[in-house]
Amino acid sequence: MNKLRLILGDQLNHHHSWYQTLDESVYYVIMEVRSETDYVSHHIQKVVGIFAAMRAFASELKQQGHQVIYFELSDPENQQAFETNLSKLFQKYAIQQFEYQLPDEYRLDQHLMSFCAKQAIPCLAVDTEHFYTLRNELGDMSKGSSSYLMERFYREMRMKHGVLLDASRKPIGGKWNYDVANRKKIPKNHQPPAPICFDHDVSGLVEMLAKMEVKTIGSIDVKRFIWPTNRTEAKAVLSYFCEHCLVLFGTFQDAMAPGLWSGYHSRLSFALNLKLISPMEVVQAAIEAYQINIEISIEQIEGFVRQILGWREYMRGIYWAEMPAFATKNYFEHKRALPDWFWTGETHINCLGDAIKQSLNRGYAHHIQRLMLTGNFCLLTGINPDEIDFWYLSIYVDAFEWVEITNTRGMSQYADGGIVGTKPYVSSAAYIHKMSSYCDTCFYDYKKRIGERACPFNSFYWNFYLTHENKLAKHPRIGMVYPQLKRMSDAEKLEIKAQAATYLNQLNEL
Repeated sequence: MNKLRLILGDQLNHHHSWYQTLDESVYYVIMEVRSETDYVSHHIQKVVGIFAAMRAFASELKQQGHQVIYFELSDPENQQAFETNLSKLFQKYAIQQFEYQLPDEYRLDQHLMSFCAKQAIPCLAVDTEHFYTLRNELGDMSKGSSSYLMERFYREMRMKHGVLLDASRKPIGGKWNYDVANRKKIPKNHQPPAPICFDHDVSGLVEMLAKMEVKTIGSIDVKRFIWPTNRTEAKAVLSYFCEHCLVLFGTFQDAMAPGLWSGYHSRLSFALNLKLISPMEVVQAAIEAYQINIEISIEQIEGFVRQILGWREYMRGIYWAEMPAFATKNYFEHKRALPDWFWTGETHINCLGDAIKQSLNRGYAHHIQRLMLTGNFCLLTGINPDEIDFWYLSIYVDAFEWVEITNTRGMSQYADGGIVGTKPYVSSAAYIHKMSSYCDTCFYDYKKRIGERACPFNSFYWNFYLTHENKLAKHPRIGMVYPQLKRMSDAEKLEIKAQAATYLNQLNEL
């Protein structure tokens, strides 16, 4: 019985059980299609990286003896959509059964289920065999509860998988979470390790995208592509992180500075999200490094494990428990348009300009740049979450909806009303100054709340809480914000609101 198995561009898992045996009746198909390149204007490094990884994966499967059908984007026989290409292959190869791995994105999951419902042959969906958890595990775990709790989920995952536990099944070091130790600023004259890069020549792929008129954003060095596009390179990134970066990862994971685009971060998210490497491999390698290197403290390894075993799996669980309604949530009813300079980085706000230009140049920014710079600004200024989702999906090489939208619409924008995060994550300029050196050379004065060149974050911050007092004043985790507002005079509040209104009317000129 001839079988056709579909492999999506983010399903490049070499260890999947599909590939453990050779079967001449099984055909594998991998496709570069316009339906995937065009649903947002992706960063050019994202498209090039995914296509390069897909081609490398197909080549490796062929070398192992598997039968692989590959559609390049420019192939004249390519119908540029999964269903039309699959229908042609069903006929051409007399396919009697179709199989696919469960997509990580709701959009594709629904698309393939709809396609299969119309077929006369048997269709089978199987797990990707990549994650620690099953799709519905968090949802099932939280049944009967009014909310999902990341900390409870994280502890249960540690217990279930025996991660960072001592002989008595207690957390190593005595605590489950060392987040309070992970908030240091990079000292002056401190030089983090240079990020590992790869000297790929991707000029052929870039030329093909231009010829096919695929709309992308950002820039790319065609002679020195920096992202891993095969399993060997993904493992090299992991090894480099464990040897050079893990020792201070936790300490400086929230730190920001001009030009510090990588710091002590692993930059494994691209390889992980394509499944070139598994979260289990990543966690195990990091723990092994911790066990043999006495300079790596528990604060460092726990902070990293929490991101992989905790947060990443938690985001996926929320996604599958809450979609498709999650994609429409807008708790604060924000409607303002994204400033034009989010696509150029040309702004006088130093921290935002640096983070956005870095993102355009590298396709990357670390989690605090995304949460407390671009995300913080968007929430404080009332940007429409639809526009924010589009921007994040476009600009980052590791952005796939299952992990992007839960972080953006949930954690960053609180548009879900508290499903993901326990409170809105917003700050004034004080936090940005505390965690970075951006403010030292900024056009705006981080110490000023009102007046000429006052940092916009300050008036936006207080105006946000004044505007949404009816929804937030009784929130148990807001802390001292509203008591502080009560101590302000009415005149001071009016000045803040006027300053914020002036800046909001000039968003494109900030």
